[in-house]
Amino acid sequence: MAAASTGAILKTTAAASFGALVAGIGYASLIERNAFVVREATMPVLSPGSSPLKVLHVSDIHMRPTQRRKQAWLRDLAGWNPDFVVNTGDNLSHPKAVPAVVQALGDLLSVPGVFVFGSNDYFAPKLKNPVNYLTKPTHRTYGEPLPWQDLRAAFSERGWLDMTHTRREFDVAGLRIAAAGVDDPHIARDRYAAIAGPASPTANLTLGLTHSPEPRVLDRFAEDGYQLVMAGHTHGGQLCVPFYGAIVTNCDLDRSRVKGPSKWGARTQLHVSAGIGTSPFAPLRFCCRPEATLLTLVAAPTGGSDARSGAEQSHPTVAAR
Repeated sequence: MAAASTGAILKTTAAASFGALVAGIGYASLIERNAFVVREATMPVLSPGSSPLKVLHVSDIHMRPTQRRKQAWLRDLAGWNPDFVVNTGDNLSHPKAVPAVVQALGDLLSVPGVFVFGSNDYFAPKLKNPVNYLTKPTHRTYGEPLPWQDLRAAFSERGWLDMTHTRREFDVAGLRIAAAGVDDPHIARDRYAAIAGPASPTANLTLGLTHSPEPRVLDRFAEDGYQLVMAGHTHGGQLCVPFYGAIVTNCDLDRSRVKGPSKWGARTQLHVSAGIGTSPFAPLRFCCRPEATLLTLVAAPTGGSDARSGAEQSHPTVAAR
């Protein structure tokens, strides 16, 4: 009798666990994956006396032509009226997605902006064994080539600056920005030597760009004195554990910096976007909503060495502002 009772309890527990797993997968794939959010943060990185600068950081859109909800949400981002847009790559997930990306970004392409590309601008996603993220973190597989040249041309024609292995200085909202970027370190396309050298001492903001926030690249930006480095790639962990956070970052960055503002070295701050999309082969997010970030950059008391960051806020839609 006791054995029968124990067996019934085990069956009930197993059924409940299976039901919870199914419910969790349904929530992660149908609800949270589409629960787009605009997150706000304040970062004191500008040179003393600089006026604030509103920067919209978008990354990891992973667009497919049929993703109408994502496209509509992206179009609404222009309503946040940023002074400057930073795009850190992985815009595509389909060979015919370039028009969808350009149309969805819409009015944002009329705002001053810069970009670097990620691996999923060059190659389509490919079905992978998810265990490899834990057991073979350096393993790479590539899908079919994507029309990244068309995307670069579309961005450039609208005025955004390609920062791939390039250093540029330009003015935005009355501030001088000195920016530099590398190609995606995740697939070993980075050539930091092409941009190496001290950041401009006269700029209000020195900005480094990379798709994947690999520490070896972040160290080089920090050594050259960049005040802020911006990256994406991690998806914020994508599938996170409550009260624990990200399980993996999909790069050599530690889990504590998987998304949001953090300090890197003595004088450099890092901002990692949790990203907007997912691979079509892993269309799930859990405890990690898809996001764009509106950063308010303000003057640091010591010209960029103060690594404190302000409180973050989340806004599900532009209307909730």
